[in-house]
Amino acid sequence: MPLRHLLSLLIALVLLASGRIAAADNLIANGTFETDADSDHWPDRWGKLKSGGTWETENDNHFLRLHSDKAGQTVLHYQLQPLPPDARAVELSWRWRVSDLKTGKQSHHDARIMLGLLDASGKKLPGAPGAPFVRKSTEGWVERSIHFLIPAEAKTLELMPALLEVESGTLDLDDVALRNVDPAPIEAEAKAAADARAAKQARDAAARSGKAAKLLAATGSLVTNGGFETDAKKQDGKPDDWGLPKNGTWETEGEGDAKNHFVRLKSSQPGETVMLYRLIDVPADVEAVELTWRQRVSDLKPGKMPWFDARIMMHFKDAAGKQMPGSPAAPAARKDSGGWTDKSAKFLIPKGAVTLEFMPSLFQVEKGTLDLDDIAVRPTDAAPLIAAAARRAEEERLANVPAEEPNSAKWPPELHVEGNKVLTPDGKPVVLQGVNVVSLEFLLRGDHVLKSCQVAVDDWKSTIIRLPVKESYWFGREPEQADGGAAYRKLVDDAITMVANRGAYVLLDLHRFRAPKAEHVEFWTAAATKYKNHPAVLFDLFNEPHGMSWEVWRDGGFIAEKEKPADEDAFLSPEEKAKNAKGFQSVGMQKLIDAVRETGAKNIVVPGGLDWAYDLSGIAKGFELDERGGNGLIYSTHIYPWKSNWKEKVLVVAAKHPVLVGEVGCDIKKMDFIPLENQEDPYTWAPDMLGFMQQHGLHWTAFSFHPGASPVMLTGWDYTPTPFWGAFVKRALAGEQFPRDRPR
Repeated sequence: MPLRHLLSLLIALVLLASGRIAAADNLIANGTFETDADSDHWPDRWGKLKSGGTWETENDNHFLRLHSDKAGQTVLHYQLQPLPPDARAVELSWRWRVSDLKTGKQSHHDARIMLGLLDASGKKLPGAPGAPFVRKSTEGWVERSIHFLIPAEAKTLELMPALLEVESGTLDLDDVALRNVDPAPIEAEAKAAADARAAKQARDAAARSGKAAKLLAATGSLVTNGGFETDAKKQDGKPDDWGLPKNGTWETEGEGDAKNHFVRLKSSQPGETVMLYRLIDVPADVEAVELTWRQRVSDLKPGKMPWFDARIMMHFKDAAGKQMPGSPAAPAARKDSGGWTDKSAKFLIPKGAVTLEFMPSLFQVEKGTLDLDDIAVRPTDAAPLIAAAARRAEEERLANVPAEEPNSAKWPPELHVEGNKVLTPDGKPVVLQGVNVVSLEFLLRGDHVLKSCQVAVDDWKSTIIRLPVKESYWFGREPEQADGGAAYRKLVDDAITMVANRGAYVLLDLHRFRAPKAEHVEFWTAAATKYKNHPAVLFDLFNEPHGMSWEVWRDGGFIAEKEKPADEDAFLSPEEKAKNAKGFQSVGMQKLIDAVRETGAKNIVVPGGLDWAYDLSGIAKGFELDERGGNGLIYSTHIYPWKSNWKEKVLVVAAKHPVLVGEVGCDIKKMDFIPLENQEDPYTWAPDMLGFMQQHGLHWTAFSFHPGASPVMLTGWDYTPTPFWGAFVKRALAGEQFPRDRPR
């Protein structure tokens, strides 16, 4: 045996005899760092550190040293220690010596031993013991130990002695031992500590609840100084009971009796979050509250994600201070308010909630200002909220429709166009009637899409579903998409299968506005390739073209930002107009048809006219499109109660071409962008519109089969039709004929 190995063995025997280590029951091999059987100048069974770690000798004793002299650096040794199958509790003991320690910026930037528990698959488990730590240099070697319970599923202990982001320091470690111990005393100790914590938390919660009840009785609100008017306690230029964040100010407007104080949150740095934070105690017997406030949003530019905006985030916390499920939805604003606006929100309080975490913020916006005033939280009747929550839960349960496997035996026959007729392969004429199942054009995951497709066909007897989509979602180009659009495309595909399996058709609608661009050619190349010659799929090429000439509509050209050119533009060439104006180059509708046909897809194509797809008159004046040898073309129009001259704008092409009314509908709620005198009562307009389409054999898809996208056909997700529009549509889809010869 080499002399160095003999010396190491003799040293270990001496240490064992002196009682410094007990090797027999130590689960950690070479926890004394004494052996180096492979002579690599590093203790056996311990992995080497990349930097900052050395194997040291002092008075014939070996130990591990971690050293950091670079501010913010972490020097860490990572050791995986298998646990015996019968381990239910262990004691970890060690000696350490800490010198020249200068801690880091955070409270946990110090010398410590981090511990973790892993299951058989390597997944981290909850319940790991807290990390023993030192925040100042020790006076020589110090012996330490901790004991903790081991969960039944734990198979491995992560042992991680570290200098964690310190400014500088040295950590020496020796005699590391892990031993099985009796779990009973530890369990009893843990239970006693948990009971003591629970009792203290219950006392604290009762005190908070009682204080909140007294405040409510005295002021009618759970928020003190919600009007930001007083600064009496500290007189520090900040409203009492509110801590102002960086970029938060206490502002004043008006004079005399009109003088008003409020809080302003202002963000000028992209991606910055400016947040006002307040914990609001809630009484134990309050089941629901109403939050009211005033806000003014100005100069707002939201961030990249849909939730990067001006919002009030809220969470409920229990007696232990842990966040509870059932957080209220965050009221949010993504555009300027145009002055002060009154806002309110009602929500239930989860059982066991002690505090409401209240966080108005400009959340990672590009820039903006949020002014807040008159914040109050008051009890409200819980019964309507409980009933609404139950309805939503039931709706979600019913909406959980599983996707179906394609069953081509049930798919409808492929359609083609002859003259102004749409025919099946055996020459049978078809009039397509249905609804718009919306939401995929504005929500990545849609809103009840599969269920709506099922109900629209099975219960409402639609023979076609118009399905609006968005090209950036399709390609996965939105910031919140990390899958390249795969989930979105699958949902579109599942919706098409849901409809096709029921023998109905889908009008895939690229739901964009103004004029086609190069990215829309890219979309139709991809979509047409995917659904090439699918018998149930028709292609609605571009939702609502407007603001251009018929030449540009068909052939493409420059689209200026201003829809009406200046007088002098009449004397300029197209090249000069493009140079002088801001805008973009449109590829034209014909290019979209070409993109479809170049994939080999013969599917029927559906181009919309001008004036937001209403006006088809240019088609009759020489601006027909070439459908390029496929199954034909159907022109699309969108008709709403403010559109007139149905004959001149729509029927002008109906004798030669089939026409689809791709969007049509009316609402009891008036549109604020249309003069009131131009918006007819839906109870007279709806039956006349349906009669007009029936009389002239027009195909149609009513808008919209969604309770929140006007004009609404549904009162809610139980699919009850609205009396002013949905009821008429459902009757028409069932075959009822409406009055004729009443065009507008």
